[in-house]
Amino acid sequence: MLHDILLVLFGLIVGAIIGFFVSKKFMEKYLQKNPPINEQMIKIMMSQMGRTPTQKQINQMMKAMNNAKK
Repeated sequence: MLHDILLVLFGLIVGAIIGFFVSKKFMEKYLQKNPPINEQMIKIMMSQMGRTPTQKQINQMMKAMNNAKK
């Protein structure tokens, strides 16, 4: 009885550790393929829309993006 409980706990712990490393590797790969938005990307987006962005507008958009993440 105690042996079975210990095996289940051991399996859960090992599974959690493996899951952590697999998900970490997946997120690193995902962020490498799809980097988060930075100031240069915002400048390019606004230029494509026909607007010439000022630094103040870029800062406002970056602040809005960071607030949206939270």
